[in-house]
Amino acid sequence: MKKIVLVFLLHSLFSFAQTTDEIQLKAIYKSSLTQSKCYSWLDYLSNSIGARLTGSENALKAILYTKSQLESLGLDKVYLQEVMVPKWVRGQKESAYILDNKTKTNIPICALGGSIATPKNGLTAEVIEVQGIKELEALGTAKIKGKIVFFNRPMNPENIETFKSYGSCVDQRFSGAKEAAKFGAVGTIVRSMNLRLDDFPHTGMQSYGDIPKSDYIPTAAISTNAAELLSKSLKSNPNLKFYFKQSCETLEDVLSYNVVGEVIGTENPENIMVVGGHLDSWDLADGSHDDGAGVVQSMEVLNIFKNIGYKPKNTLRVVLFINEENGGRGGKKYQELAQANNENHIFAMESDSGGFSPRGFSFECDELSFAKFSGWKSLFEPYLIHIFTKGHGGSDIDPLTGTKLAKAGLKPDSQRYFDYHHAANDTFDAVNKRELELGAATMASFLYLIDQYGI
Repeated sequence: MKKIVLVFLLHSLFSFAQTTDEIQLKAIYKSSLTQSKCYSWLDYLSNSIGARLTGSENALKAILYTKSQLESLGLDKVYLQEVMVPKWVRGQKESAYILDNKTKTNIPICALGGSIATPKNGLTAEVIEVQGIKELEALGTAKIKGKIVFFNRPMNPENIETFKSYGSCVDQRFSGAKEAAKFGAVGTIVRSMNLRLDDFPHTGMQSYGDIPKSDYIPTAAISTNAAELLSKSLKSNPNLKFYFKQSCETLEDVLSYNVVGEVIGTENPENIMVVGGHLDSWDLADGSHDDGAGVVQSMEVLNIFKNIGYKPKNTLRVVLFINEENGGRGGKKYQELAQANNENHIFAMESDSGGFSPRGFSFECDELSFAKFSGWKSLFEPYLIHIFTKGHGGSDIDPLTGTKLAKAGLKPDSQRYFDYHHAANDTFDAVNKRELELGAATMASFLYLIDQYGI
């Protein structure tokens, strides 16, 4: 009889706890959908400040603006962390055309981040098309030397998970120039990382690795429509030429900052939970999806908790990282300081996949923690959150370490993300207010559960 009573009591306590959590999540979502500031914060970041390339004046404006907004929330601490960051500038707008016999066809291009400039009057050369880096060795110096290598491997449309498609071809953007230079290429052109056909070239980081500076060659992205046209033209005339001109350059490193806002835990202040996104964006647009959305969603988590009167047991810290796009130094500096201060991080969450409707989370954690997190799925199902999977947490929280640390990345619906990623159409009008708010609520809900039950 005693055993039956004990089972009944445990079941009642569990049911009460579940009901309490359901009530709390409902309050979190209600606050985000009716009292949020994230959309107006994003409006200001995007339309009053604009593009926030690392080391730029606009990046500094964004740092000071978000710091002031965090201070207005009445947090226990708001401060800046100094970070030395690279400064790459695009210069004048790029130009390019296909020269087929005597016909010139202008096409849209943009220099890739970190690229050198072309000669002052531009670069003209024959083109050799490849589907990836592996083809370079098979072609060899004899066929590549003196030419522009055209990397034309598209993102695979068969994958429902579009980040998988991105990951399978982004190497040609990041390492294409470095590898082509080894075979004597004079420049590279890369098909934009985009699943649709349009006229927006998509920039992004590239690296020359450890090759000598004397071997650096200019590299640029072309739009998917232009890539299709160039490929078709090459089939008709393999001897056509391609011209492009860009004036980008890398300057000396400059001082910048991570922005940190903190609410000290009421019971376990030594345990730190982090939520964040990156403040910098590429310079072609205002970076509303990448990653203005993640910045304001992370800030909104603290606003939600303030609005519903929730005081976390563990210290909750929002970190707005600088320099994710072309160096990752903000995340590395945060980890360096955390290690120097002997801080104990138990959980870190990042939003850096756009402001679209949230669908779930990607976790970096041990199996026991993953099983525990998966047990919370039923709480999220009323909000159409259903993806709990093992995977990557995020670039900025990637350097962070701890004796027992779990990481998570918010997973929004990714079908439209690469239409905007690193392109001139990544603007405020591309973000839906309700979807942005649902993402913030989803992040706050998971952080509430971590705060209550640990990892």
